[in-house]
Amino acid sequence: MNKSRILGVAIAGSSLILAAVLGAVSAQSAPSNKLEQVLSRGKLIVGTGSDSPPWHFIDEKGKLVGMDIDMGRIVAKGLFDDPSKVEFVQETSDSRIPNVVTDKVDMVCHYMTVTAGRAQKVAFTIPYYREGVSFLMSSKGKYKDYAALSKAGSKAKVGILQNVYAEDLAHQGLPKSTVLQYASQALAWGALDSGRVDAVATDTASAAWLSSRNKGKYIDSGFAYAPNSYSCAVAQGDQVWLNFVNQAINEAMSGEQFGVYQASFKKWFGITLPQPKIGFPRP
Repeated sequence: MNKSRILGVAIAGSSLILAAVLGAVSAQSAPSNKLEQVLSRGKLIVGTGSDSPPWHFIDEKGKLVGMDIDMGRIVAKGLFDDPSKVEFVQETSDSRIPNVVTDKVDMVCHYMTVTAGRAQKVAFTIPYYREGVSFLMSSKGKYKDYAALSKAGSKAKVGILQNVYAEDLAHQGLPKSTVLQYASQALAWGALDSGRVDAVATDTASAAWLSSRNKGKYIDSGFAYAPNSYSCAVAQGDQVWLNFVNQAINEAMSGEQFGVYQASFKKWFGITLPQPKIGFPRP
């Protein structure tokens, strides 16, 4: 083998070694999980809605606000010690799971009910709210609480948003009531305001929101049922990221960031949460 051929082989070999080393270094420096990826990017990307107060809506100043928005900021605070380092991607309910699965967003906070079927597609965080169904009543109505509604039997008229299971859902809470279905939530509220119905069956969060925003106008019946859990969601298969998001949410609900969660709960639901007990870390 002549010297030029030997030199060429040596150079080629060196190039292969150098490429292998650079590849290894690059692999080591690339983010190995979503937590590292988000930290490297410098902001959190959260999928959410924009039309359902008190969860997510555009306020009078044109800002996206709500309980779901606050949850995203809580996680951003944990990541960067700065709740503003978050980008919200406005989405429809149907796009919540696809946006997580396709990595369009880092997580979804979009009043998402936890179900076993959905848990086959995404990884749910710990719940941050327990939703249910409540009866909202007018302060000017003839019935003043759930007991009075229940006693009225079929004389009690209950409005509810129209769907295939609406009547069954209303009758779970008031079995003998007369159920009137409406094509929109606004029409149901209008029926309550005008006295055409005695109560509206709605999600508990909406009842709390309307009651706190319209002091003296509405009454919460004091009864709630049909519980379901609201959680954020992340892509499956990244336990490091899921663990971090869970920790951020847990510490907001019961630890060193409790004041932030407490203030959010008060703002959107009009309810002051009691401080977690000191000592044994369980309710």
